[in-house]
Amino acid sequence: MKQRMLGANGFEVSEVGLGCWQLGADWGAALAEETALAILQSAHEQGVTFFDTANVYGAGKSEELIGKFLKMNPSADIRVATKFGRGEVYPDGYTQDSLMSGIDASRKRLGMDCLDLVQLHCIPTEVMRQGAIFDWLRELQAKDVIRHFGASVETVEEGLMCIKEEGLLSLQVIYNLFRQKLTTELLPEAQAKGVGIIVRLPLASGILSGKFSAGTTFAEDDHRNYNRDGQAFNVGETFAGVPFETGLQLVEELKSMMPEGMSMAEAAQRWILDHEAVSTIIPGASKPEQAARNAAISSLPSLPDNLHRELITFYEDKIAQHVRGAY
Repeated sequence: MKQRMLGANGFEVSEVGLGCWQLGADWGAALAEETALAILQSAHEQGVTFFDTANVYGAGKSEELIGKFLKMNPSADIRVATKFGRGEVYPDGYTQDSLMSGIDASRKRLGMDCLDLVQLHCIPTEVMRQGAIFDWLRELQAKDVIRHFGASVETVEEGLMCIKEEGLLSLQVIYNLFRQKLTTELLPEAQAKGVGIIVRLPLASGILSGKFSAGTTFAEDDHRNYNRDGQAFNVGETFAGVPFETGLQLVEELKSMMPEGMSMAEAAQRWILDHEAVSTIIPGASKPEQAARNAAISSLPSLPDNLHRELITFYEDKIAQHVRGAY
């Protein structure tokens, strides 16, 4: 597993991290604790050193499971990023006290006196623009309650706004073959400012794995069912905002462009890592073997330059027009 720096003044992370939303079982089939711990173990054994979670994933369950894993593996060199900003404080309950209370609860669940990285969790743009919440984060950093802070954002505008905040270590963004807008403006600016990039949804909710078909169904409580058109939250968080049926057609065309011997899922994630501004990708995993397969992306060769050019053209000509949601 190769390592990269998360931000100019941050710490090393594995190129492939682990997204831990599933561990909280907020959607889809619930994971047994034994399975969740096995996923964390499998990722760790494959060299993954970065876990991404949030205080609202399973109402704290994801953090609790990570905390239990860390207690069981005290020598594990794992950095944990969590988030604050959704749940009961959204959209207008942001105070210094609510931030401190949320972070204290995360520290307790994770079993950490000082959190490695706290990210604002897609909070309203206006709250970020006002800036007070960043001052509060800097105060917590000065008190050694958190080591670093960052922001998970939905749009290029939000990302560029956050980059201007002194001390911001990282941005978490949606970036994949279906959402390439970030390539030309946000990624170069982040790199120039020494801000790390954490990429969520590298497979666009799984559709870029190439394993879905028109007959694929999802559980009633799976966001890929109930949020297809943004009924619950930003549609960009589900299939990157591309309508499911359209996405299936686009994936079929993309498959024919992939290098020989490389699966659609492998190539899609390798494409992201080929951008040097990216620090880490955080695919999720519902099985230990899936976590191992994801980790193996780090050892794959870069895609050819001509394929990168072709994928940009394909996005501009065939994908961009279908992307919905704040972007």
